[in-house]
Amino acid sequence: MQNIPLPEKLRPKNLKEYIGQEHVVGPPSRKATEGQGIIRLLLRNSKKSDFFPSIIFWGPPGSGKTTLARIIANELKRTFYEFSAVSTSTKDIEKVIKDQKPLFKTPIVFVDEIHRFNKAQQDKLLPHVEKGSIVLIGATTENPSFEIIGPLLSRCRVITLKELGEKELNKIINKGLKEVNKKIKKNAKQFLIESSNGDARVVLNVIEIAANLSNPSHHPFLELSDIEQSLQRRQLTFDKHGEEFHNVISAFIKSMRASQVDAALYYLARMVAAGQDPLYIARRMVVFASEDVASPTALVVANAVFQACQQIGYPECQENLAAGTVFLAQAKKDRSAYNAYMAALDDVNKYGNLPVPMNIRNAPTKLMKDLGYGKGYEKYDKNSLLPEKIKGKKYF
Repeated sequence: MQNIPLPEKLRPKNLKEYIGQEHVVGPPSRKATEGQGIIRLLLRNSKKSDFFPSIIFWGPPGSGKTTLARIIANELKRTFYEFSAVSTSTKDIEKVIKDQKPLFKTPIVFVDEIHRFNKAQQDKLLPHVEKGSIVLIGATTENPSFEIIGPLLSRCRVITLKELGEKELNKIINKGLKEVNKKIKKNAKQFLIESSNGDARVVLNVIEIAANLSNPSHHPFLELSDIEQSLQRRQLTFDKHGEEFHNVISAFIKSMRASQVDAALYYLARMVAAGQDPLYIARRMVVFASEDVASPTALVVANAVFQACQQIGYPECQENLAAGTVFLAQAKKDRSAYNAYMAALDDVNKYGNLPVPMNIRNAPTKLMKDLGYGKGYEKYDKNSLLPEKIKGKKYF
């Protein structure tokens, strides 16, 4: 097999070869740190009890979720079935479970991108996990709290994997370079690390492409230009429906609220570079202008940004977004109107439809006038306009 991709060629076969995630694969800690060395501890105990729990690996792309699932199966000497929720139906999974010989050890069923299964599909896995007919290992880049149904989540141990750091990526790059018989210039290596978003798969794919594209006169070194050409552009992880999306938009709003112009512009640039809908960003700015800024001019500016994004679109409208962001971040902040309204809304939810005072009721008919609707309106004082139960209440 000549065309095995470099990430697959170098995929670790055991924990000794595995790079990163020391918090789950390192020696179990005697300290109170929750989950320290959990995988190594579970594997050790399983050899005595033959028990291994179902697991959900939650972590960014290229952090080693699939590799770790394969290592677990190998260590436990269990039959391993690997599926991707993108291309697999639950019928395929149920078939391999049905065909499993009863005398064999409980098989491990690995489902990559398990968050892609809808609720009904996840429901179908539940009985097999409950009965112990499979050990389910799911892998997801999305927050399991939002993407995995409660009953399934409660029967699995969630283990969080971290983005690989510079130290781990250095080791992986060195292994990749050795395999392709290349060296790399220092600036090229640093660029590759910074551009990979902690994704081991990206690092190895880029090395393999660069090794095949590199100028023979550079041999044996990969230059910065080789890495740039192979990478094409920096990888921007930003699922527009995922947790990272919510993290970045939250950081954008909070940076403007804190009047941190530079931070706000950085998070705006993250969203723009990842292709986020400019109208979504502009809508959030319109909301922010009413919630957080003292001057009504802010709402005018935010609406102008929204209209500009509608009319112009990318790439030029990023300049409108930037100008609006700077204005809103620098504007004087005041949430008193928003807080006052929320307090009034809280009373509405608490007390329901309290009777409107008679003196400010509408009186379109004679009968209603005779009943006192609108009577004394001309002489009202400012404290008499709220319902009797909350009379004198101050919101603003």
